[in-house]
Amino acid sequence: MSDTLESWSRPHFTPTDGKALLFYAAFGALDLTRSLDRSRYRTNGTPGGFKFTSYARDTHSTVLAEFCQGYVWDELMNENPELAAQIEAAPMCVVLRGEVADPPTLDYLRDSVGMITYLFDAGACAVNDPQILRWWTDDEWRDEIFEPAGAVPRHHVTILISDEPDGAWIHTRGMRKFARPDVSVRRVGAAHADAVFDLCNRFIEFQAFGGLPADGQAVRMGSLPDGGVVHHSGSLDDPDFNNVHLEVIWPRDELAGSED
Repeated sequence: MSDTLESWSRPHFTPTDGKALLFYAAFGALDLTRSLDRSRYRTNGTPGGFKFTSYARDTHSTVLAEFCQGYVWDELMNENPELAAQIEAAPMCVVLRGEVADPPTLDYLRDSVGMITYLFDAGACAVNDPQILRWWTDDEWRDEIFEPAGAVPRHHVTILISDEPDGAWIHTRGMRKFARPDVSVRRVGAAHADAVFDLCNRFIEFQAFGGLPADGQAVRMGSLPDGGVVHHSGSLDDPDFNNVHLEVIWPRDELAGSED
């Protein structure tokens, strides 16, 4: 089967000692006896290093309850209370989780995307993606993740913006899916916010496809001031990222300027 599926290549691949981590939880009345058409779902099944674990609400209620709390859950209840009610009533969840040493292709992601799509067809009403702080509906997953039939790294990663006293903090979550560091830029003024978003997206694409900026590498973008430098920072235990990250720093707060 592997010979009949298109491989998702990483043309910039530079091996590291990192590990790619995936973690999804599908909620619903799931029929796991449903046949898996590997060609239809573009998957060779569960990738090596990953496993599916089923939890029934009547025997593992605390496991299911852990996904239904915190800021992301509160946002879902406010924005889509009907879906939140379906999740709370779901009789089970199936968790896909695992790690693989920095892989030279993204076939592990391709296979996992197919398996999650299979779970939607098997009865999942929603899928939790804790690495990017998101609940996926069936339609959203298909439109953004499955139907493109490719890696679409920007859809697997989120860019967050936090207002701070000295300017916006723009940073990513989700790059651990690719065994790569997330990206952080602080003290961003309104005049440069769009350009910093563009910078983050460029790093997402470059790294997802295997690249890795060097520590001390200069940032060169026509829409950003000169002087930006990439610094490798953080740890996997950092709660802001659940990952190591690249801290991109400009001297003398060049990014803090206004649009005037």
